[in-house]
Amino acid sequence: MFDNKTLMITGGTGSFGQTVLNRFLTSDVGEIRIFSRDEKKQEEMRIALNNPKLKFYIGDVRDYSRLKRAMTGIDFVIHAAAMKHVHIAEYNPDECVKTNVHGAQNVIDACLKTNVSRVVALSTDKACAPINLYGATKLASDKLFVAANNYKGSRDIRFSVVRYGNVMGSNGSVIPFFINKKKEGKLPITSEKMTRFNISLQGGVDMVMHALEHAWGSELFVPKIPSYKILDVAEAIGPECEKPVVGIRPGEKIHEEMITPSDSYYTYDLGKYYTILPTVTPWDLEEFKTAHNAKLVPEGFSYNSGENEEWETVESLRALISEHVDPTFKV
Repeated sequence: MFDNKTLMITGGTGSFGQTVLNRFLTSDVGEIRIFSRDEKKQEEMRIALNNPKLKFYIGDVRDYSRLKRAMTGIDFVIHAAAMKHVHIAEYNPDECVKTNVHGAQNVIDACLKTNVSRVVALSTDKACAPINLYGATKLASDKLFVAANNYKGSRDIRFSVVRYGNVMGSNGSVIPFFINKKKEGKLPITSEKMTRFNISLQGGVDMVMHALEHAWGSELFVPKIPSYKILDVAEAIGPECEKPVVGIRPGEKIHEEMITPSDSYYTYDLGKYYTILPTVTPWDLEEFKTAHNAKLVPEGFSYNSGENEEWETVESLRALISEHVDPTFKV
C-alpha cells in the first residue's frame, strides 16, 4: 500500500519519528516529509540519514496554513507532535492546550482540505481517565480524531488513534534517566508501588503500521503489553545504588490505565490489540466484527498497569535495555 506514496510525520524528529523512519526508508514509499519546529534536529537527521526520500519542513502544528501547505500531495499522515512532559504541562497549561488540542484540530482540518487518505494519531495511557493536563489534552485530541470520521463527507480518508504506555528509551522516560543517574549512585523512586506499561519503540511503530493498513476509521487501538514495577527497573539498572523515595511529581498516577470499565461496552479484542470504538460507528459494526474476528470484552473489563497479567522481571528488563535502549548497558 506504500508503493510510491508520500508520508508526513508531524513531530518527526522525536524518538518515535526517528524509529518509524527506519521502517519506512526500507519500504517502497516514495517520499517522507518531516514536519517539526526543531531545525537543529532536522539538520542532524538530514546529515545522518542522507536519503533522497526525506524532505524537511520547519513548522508548528499550531500553524494551520503552514500545515496545509506542507500536506500538499500527501497520502498518509502520522501525527506524533505533542507537548508530552507531564510536569511541564502542569506549569504551562495554555501552551499544552495550544499544541495538543488546537494543533490536533489543525492537523485534522489540513488533512480534510488536502488529499490525505489515512491519518494515525499517537496517544498515551495518560489520556485514559486523566488526572493531569497532558492526559486531558491527549484525551481531547483522541476524541477529535475519532469524531473527524463523522464529518469527512465523501472524502476517502480514515482517521484512527493508537494508545500505548511508556515507550522504552524514549526522550525523558525513566530508563535513560536511571542510566544517567546511576553515575551518582542514587536512583530516586517516586513511589515503591508505582507500575507502568512497557512497549518498545518498534512495538509502537508496529501499531502505527497496523492502523495505517487495517483501520476502518474511528478505532482507538490499544496494545496487549507487559507492565513493570518501578522498583524492578531500578534494580535492573543499579542494584548497588541507593533508592530514596522522593514522592510522585505533579499529575502522576501510581498505576496507569488504558481501558476503563466504562470503555468496556465499546471495546473489542482483536487478538494482538484491543480497539475502543465510538458509541455509534460510521460503518456497519457487524461487518467489522466479522472482518476482524472482533470479540466484545466482558462488561466491566479494565486494562490497568497494576493489575496486568503479564510482567517484566529484573532479568527481562536488563535484556530489553540492552536490545532497545543501550547496547553497551552492563550492570
